[in-house]
Amino acid sequence: MVFGWGKKKQEEKPAEEIPQNKEITLDDVPKIISDLSKLRKSQTLAEINSLRNKTAPLIDELVKIGNVLEKDNLKMDDVDKHLAIIVVRGKKQVIDMIKKDVVSLPKISSMEDAEKLNSVLNLILKKVGDVLGRQTRVIHIFAKKYATQLKDNLEVMNSNHSEIRNLLKNYESTKTLSEETLDTIKQIKNQTQQRKELVQKIENITQNITRETEKIASTKNKIDEIKSSDNYTKYQNLKKTLDEFVNQKSKIKDHINTQFTKISRPLSRYEYASSLDKEQKNILSTLVSEPIDVMNTANKDSIIVILENVRKGISSGSISVKDIAKTSAQITETVESLDGFIGQVLDYEKKYKEMQNELETLMPKELISLEKELSKKTSELDDLNLKSETFQGEIDEIDTKIPELVSEIEQKLRRFSNTRYTILTS
Repeated sequence: MVFGWGKKKQEEKPAEEIPQNKEITLDDVPKIISDLSKLRKSQTLAEINSLRNKTAPLIDELVKIGNVLEKDNLKMDDVDKHLAIIVVRGKKQVIDMIKKDVVSLPKISSMEDAEKLNSVLNLILKKVGDVLGRQTRVIHIFAKKYATQLKDNLEVMNSNHSEIRNLLKNYESTKTLSEETLDTIKQIKNQTQQRKELVQKIENITQNITRETEKIASTKNKIDEIKSSDNYTKYQNLKKTLDEFVNQKSKIKDHINTQFTKISRPLSRYEYASSLDKEQKNILSTLVSEPIDVMNTANKDSIIVILENVRKGISSGSISVKDIAKTSAQITETVESLDGFIGQVLDYEKKYKEMQNELETLMPKELISLEKELSKKTSELDDLNLKSETFQGEIDEIDTKIPELVSEIEQKLRRFSNTRYTILTS
């Protein structure tokens, strides 16, 4: 730009065209893009070729200017010797550059040729610009007529090159737009296929839900039949009686605890100080925490031994209590109560076992398996419903996404063509 060319011409705005409307399907888009791309390519090549043909004569003119300049001594005879040397050297650089770097432009038959033209023309303008920029004073002062010719010539060449570069840039943008559009079509097709698969999955799940619902209803009917039978009524009544009978154990336990609480302190102290064998230690520990658990005939003798040892400890003073006589009497009372405690526990356990056995006899075995099956089928039904909801959510997302992608394609087609395309997706 130093030499003085490169001013852009004021471009006239073309009259605004009224867009045409056209309805198409998604399958029509690739052919439309292909046709528009071919048209754009053809137009681009034609315009670049036209610019090339306009620029080629300017190249020839540059060569002619160089030839004429080479023969012109620029009237250096009357110029200072030192200045003349500088002018001659500058002139030589300009002529050498034109001879070496100003080459013929390639012919255009493909986009590759167009790219090569752009590259060649860019290199010519750069080389010419660099040299003329360095020798601008020499040319403007001592070769004014050449300066004007060069300026006018290079200004048009630069303008043509700028148009070629823009045409290539626009074509490259068209290619990118075409690729993006085709990729968007692929996305829509993938989404559509995915939606189809999801719909099929939901249909399969719906069929499974119907089957599972029928099985659940059938299982419930079988359970209801069993529960309405006389046998199940007996079972329920006996179970209720058994549940109430369990409360008897709590009463026995409270009664036993009340007695052992009277001697709990000396028992606890004996637990830490005794040197009993493992079995007796376990019995002693249970007597302190839960005496009902050791109330049986097998443990009776061991319990008596433990209680008598506690009594001895109290008498000898190794186990201290506030009232020796009272505590000893309570131990005696406890020993005498053992038979009654053990008898109560054994009677309870015997009755409980009898009732439990009878309950198991009355319990409908089929009911257990049916209730397990009902629980399993209900869980499976919940899973199926959850899967169906999840798949439906994915379908809803696709139904939202596809129109957005279609709108993107319509907008991109508007950049290809003056026709306003509407894509029908029904």
